[in-house]
Amino acid sequence: MRLWDDNQRHRISELKDSMTPPPGQQKQDGRRLRSEVSRRRIVEAMRELIREGAVAPRAEEVAARADVGLRSVFRHFDDMESLYREIAEAMLVEVTPMLNLPQPAGTTAEIVAEMIDRRIKLFERIMPFRTAADVHLHRSPFLLEDRLRMNEMLRKAMRSALPAEFRKDRTLLDALEAVFSFEFWRRLRWDQQLSPAQARRTVELAVSSLLDAKPRGKA
Repeated sequence: MRLWDDNQRHRISELKDSMTPPPGQQKQDGRRLRSEVSRRRIVEAMRELIREGAVAPRAEEVAARADVGLRSVFRHFDDMESLYREIAEAMLVEVTPMLNLPQPAGTTAEIVAEMIDRRIKLFERIMPFRTAADVHLHRSPFLLEDRLRMNEMLRKAMRSALPAEFRKDRTLLDALEAVFSFEFWRRLRWDQQLSPAQARRTVELAVSSLLDAKPRGKA
């Protein structure tokens, strides 16, 4: 008994032929794949260099770290907006678990302490990338949009976590938003050169002073 007749062999041969791209397409797909691999290496190299403190990595540095040709880096650098987007998306994947934690609970002091702890961990993680983004913010619509989106997420998280009695005072909320901001933390850490522990105590003092103040009512 024959397992395959000639018609079956013919159909299988046609199926294989239909699944095999023509030589020209194979070359094109190969080039596209190599380009995508190079791009991923470039993005990861930029992230590593930024994490190490290079706010504006040079093409030569990126090429050496990514182990790709300098021409490849320049080709991808022509599309900086999409590179910024890929770097930001990779960063968001890292910090999303920190942003999606359940709301803190307990007394006001416990809630505030947890909020401060979460902000410090987040800000220390994103500081190199946020600082690097500042260098290019003026010429990148995406980075500006990304900054505004992150600020709004942090603002909502802060306001929803605070007890209702504090959410009634608009001026107090504005002051707390400033103290809980990344910019305030970076000033303490970089401009005033405080250690994380010293900067944390400063934030705790500022927040407790604001919350202890008599509510002023709506602005």
